[in-house]
Amino acid sequence: MEKGAVIKHDLKKAPKTGDWGYMSPKVDKSRCSGCATCVPFCPEAAISMVKDPEAKNNKGEVSSFDYDFCKGCGVCSDVCPMKAITMQKK
Repeated sequence: MEKGAVIKHDLKKAPKTGDWGYMSPKVDKSRCSGCATCVPFCPEAAISMVKDPEAKNNKGEVSSFDYDFCKGCGVCSDVCPMKAITMQKK
């Protein structure tokens, strides 16, 4: 028996869930460490790490959100060890 699970998303078939939420995550680029802790916790797979010249970390990457699919659940904000992600009203 396999342990764990990997959810593979096909964005072409995925319904856009970002329209109904009233909160959205915002990342503070000066606080984001580029650790990507938030990425696997996102239930909609709406977070990716992208290169950013404003990043203040050694990796030069920050969290980026696909607001078409982000439903504003706030899990990313809860798991961020640097508290770089905050939830704000749309």
